[in-house]
Amino acid sequence: MNESVILALLIPFAGTALGSAFVFFMRKDIPALLQKVLLGFASGVMVAASVWSLLIPSMGMTQGNVWPATTGLLAGFAFLLLIDQVTPHLHLSGGPEGPRSKLSRTTMLALAVTIHNLPEGMAVGVAIAGALGAGNAGLTIAGAFALSLGIAIQNVPEGAIISMPLRAAGNSRGKSFLIGALSGIVEPIGGALVILLASVVTGMMPYLLAFAAGAMLYVVIEELVPEASEGSHSNIGTIGFAIGFALMMVLDVLLG
Repeated sequence: MNESVILALLIPFAGTALGSAFVFFMRKDIPALLQKVLLGFASGVMVAASVWSLLIPSMGMTQGNVWPATTGLLAGFAFLLLIDQVTPHLHLSGGPEGPRSKLSRTTMLALAVTIHNLPEGMAVGVAIAGALGAGNAGLTIAGAFALSLGIAIQNVPEGAIISMPLRAAGNSRGKSFLIGALSGIVEPIGGALVILLASVVTGMMPYLLAFAAGAMLYVVIEELVPEASEGSHSNIGTIGFAIGFALMMVLDVLLG
């Protein structure tokens, strides 16, 4: 892999680490209203990225044949649904999910973030693979960087949303930062694996692009939107969604 590919893979991880570092500068939990804005913002970025950077290129590769994109999209949903069912974890807001387990709260929260970050790494990987010519996806390195940057931007508040509750639960600042930052390590690893897979099975690119989109959209629907909308002032999360969606759309059009 050349330097630009490695950089594109690492940018989202850097965003998670930066957000996790907030634990060193903030004493209390993130205010509820701010958390709603950040969750809504992350949702908007991921939905826009799924559409402009993944689904549209997927359908463009098949010249109007919608079935590969449809199959990949549903497979992405099914894959995250399966992981959600078999892996004990916590929602970002702290609510339990998955099978009953004796794992610690910290471990379950870390698993939740890993599940969340997996499709983001896959999305960057398939965008890079498309830019490198796998399957003639019509993507560019600049477009892959736009996707990577957009995910990194939404990973900053996500890292803080993870590390701050860990600190509030009694963990040290160093441990809270480390868990929050390492939750993003699955992104460059997942992205690199997808690139290697795409280089071997180039005909799968339309499916891989849509698969990553489905997995990201699952996270938005299952995890982010409900928590951004619950309780009072749900319109704050909606405003965050609009800002995130618009920003990712602009990045994709200008850099893609």
